[in-house]
Amino acid sequence: MTLAGTGAPAWSWNLLTDFQDMWSYPFMVNAFRAGAVVAVVSAVVGWFVVLRRQTFAAHTVSAVAFPGAAGALLLGVSAVYGYFTLCVAAALVIAALRGGGEHEESALTGTVQAFLLASGFLFTALYRGLLEGPQTILFGTFLGITSSQVTLLTVVGSVVLAVLALIGRPLLFASVDPQVASGRGVPVRALSVVFLVLLGAATAEASQITGTLLVFALMVIPAATAQILTARPALSLALTVLLAFAATWLGLTAAYYSPYPLGFFVTTIAFAGYLLALGWRSLSAVLGRAGLPAAPREVPA
Repeated sequence: MTLAGTGAPAWSWNLLTDFQDMWSYPFMVNAFRAGAVVAVVSAVVGWFVVLRRQTFAAHTVSAVAFPGAAGALLLGVSAVYGYFTLCVAAALVIAALRGGGEHEESALTGTVQAFLLASGFLFTALYRGLLEGPQTILFGTFLGITSSQVTLLTVVGSVVLAVLALIGRPLLFASVDPQVASGRGVPVRALSVVFLVLLGAATAEASQITGTLLVFALMVIPAATAQILTARPALSLALTVLLAFAATWLGLTAAYYSPYPLGFFVTTIAFAGYLLALGWRSLSAVLGRAGLPAAPREVPA
């Protein structure tokens, strides 16, 4: 049964039946599997992005995923290769630019970002058979996710998480106080380069679900929300994963039962959680002034 005029399945309010219907299609099973992998990896990497105040770097890497995918399609290869190639390359460029001053880094990064975005639209114009491709690349889709793509996402995601597990403690130290960490022999510069490469790989993963314009939201909003709610690193990280997972799976469900882009739902759900967290912190502060426990202090981000 479909919604009149939209072609989307109708929500029957029988949750068991609705989910059985949705998961009876292999492409939806693949979408939920891929979404789970992307949510976990994006959440863990995004938590460090917010903590390290590298949201501009994350935005740049997500933006260049668009020309990467468009260029790959123009060359006749899978967009997946374009995502990973240009996202990781952009991360390495940002790492190289970090040797200069902050102003120089921002200016050069912004200039390269603008040029690559323009190149992406040129690639889509040259490839006349792309049709719906720009919308899919920019705003994401759950259609056409294959088992091989899920496997690739799982392998890449496992590598990213494994490396983060190895460097997690020194990276946390270097993120909170890089000067003290450097004084104690922590390789702050090397950790920064490795983390940016991991950021590129995670962005390439998430872009295939949320689209290149909205991957930044999935990577940043859950982490920002969690760090509003608690200052404890372990609890904050776990909450970030939970929020990203919920936003992705709820977004997939909403997108299946509507004709609108997946990325819109994922971003809207995540943003709603952020607003609720801000409201909770404000309410807790008011109650705290009345003599009740105040909200936990936010981790610097």
